[in-house]
Amino acid sequence: MIVSTTFDVAGYRIVRHLGVVRGITVRSRSVVGNFAGAFQMLFGGQLSIYVNLAERARQEAFDLMCQHAGEGGANAIVGMRYDANEIMSGVTEVLAYGTAVRVEPV
Repeated sequence: MIVSTTFDVAGYRIVRHLGVVRGITVRSRSVVGNFAGAFQMLFGGQLSIYVNLAERARQEAFDLMCQHAGEGGANAIVGMRYDANEIMSGVTEVLAYGTAVRVEPV
């Protein structure tokens, strides 16, 4: 699956637009994760426990988006974006979305 944040793919032409695709995941921090994060905050710097959680959530949303596009017959996604919203304290929704397309080499 070719994924682009722009609305075209260099070296390809879009031959069919298939519509919006998305991948959504909802993640929460565990009690252990919160404790480890609080411990890391004592020393300052990057909070790797939260970086890893955010990266896993984005990857899961991305993979679900690609799966959704593939099921619809797409071989590429253009205009891909991420969005995140806190649903409640400690619970975050991560959304990956874009436009599913069929492309072919120029």
